[in-house]
Amino acid sequence: MKYLAGERLPHNTHLTKYPQNLRSRPTDSERKLWSKLRLKQLNGYQFYRQKVIGNYIVDFCSPSLKLVVEVDGSQHYSEEGIAADKIRDQYLQDCGLTVLRFNDYDVLTNISGVVESVLENIK
Repeated sequence: MKYLAGERLPHNTHLTKYPQNLRSRPTDSERKLWSKLRLKQLNGYQFYRQKVIGNYIVDFCSPSLKLVVEVDGSQHYSEEGIAADKIRDQYLQDCGLTVLRFNDYDVLTNISGVVESVLENIK
């Protein structure tokens, strides 16, 4: 189910009302990373936040790069969270997307390292 550059990513239209709510109340780590991704600051690439892809809402996405960036809080480190993230990541990878995950502590304390890692994954 890979998509080609320029094609719309698959999305569940029933989820389109939720991203706006998520954008209006970001976590501190999401806010900090968004300040570095927005306005084409990374080599001129456009990123979107709280983007619907399939049945999921990803934190940040650059469709032209086929790149998803996720900021993980503590709920992602439980057994259930790890299992759910594995299924989610596999779906996104099956769509031809690369998924980068960072924990919220790293984003808050080492934003330059996180941004450097994202830049390393820009193809």
